[in-house]
Amino acid sequence: MEQIAIAFQAAIELLVTGDTALYEIVGLSLMVSLSSVVLSACLGVPCGALIGTHSFALKNALLRVIYTLMSLPPVIAGLVVFLLIMRRGPLGAWGITYTPAAMIIAQVCLVTPIITGLTYNIVRDRAPKVKALAATMGAGRLDALKLLIFELRIGILAAIVTGLGRALSEVGAVMIVGGNIKGKTRVMTTYIAQLKSMGDYSTAIAVGIVLLILAFLINTFLYNVQQKVEK
Repeated sequence: MEQIAIAFQAAIELLVTGDTALYEIVGLSLMVSLSSVVLSACLGVPCGALIGTHSFALKNALLRVIYTLMSLPPVIAGLVVFLLIMRRGPLGAWGITYTPAAMIIAQVCLVTPIITGLTYNIVRDRAPKVKALAATMGAGRLDALKLLIFELRIGILAAIVTGLGRALSEVGAVMIVGGNIKGKTRVMTTYIAQLKSMGDYSTAIAVGIVLLILAFLINTFLYNVQQKVEK
């Protein structure tokens, strides 16, 4: 308990004193996580809505793949992305190995299936009623899809928040493709892992507390948005 109290005090001091290195790590963590969630939402929400509103061949097989990817081990996602973007890989010409861009791609691979699967589950139960409403309004397929997403926006927002939680807590995939390079690809989760391996437990706990505070603030903001939407 004493060590935790000391770590909490250290976290406050790190924030108050304006530690430049810490703020750089925090800023990169937010940039990578938020960017990956925005991209994943743009991909996952429409895909989940389309799968939930249409019947087609191999739909059950596709859903099994999505559900499997929802629990994909991060190290596997990181390894696959690394093999694709490494110098001798098919995307090696991009030159993004050990960059924030590679970290975003790895997180998109992890977060997109989560948002897609959760959106599908939400849409599957409510789609018939919304489609019937859209039909009475004379809406086309695209307009019906937009209406569906709008009507289910609260549940979809919850799916996006879940994806954000996965992104903020990710360490394995970003470590593989990013390398935890100081001043370039070091984020809070990889920094905590490094501090732990160095035996600097107090600073590791302090950075962990900062990460929890950030997660709390982001989720509080999204919760307030959700409450306003419900009203």
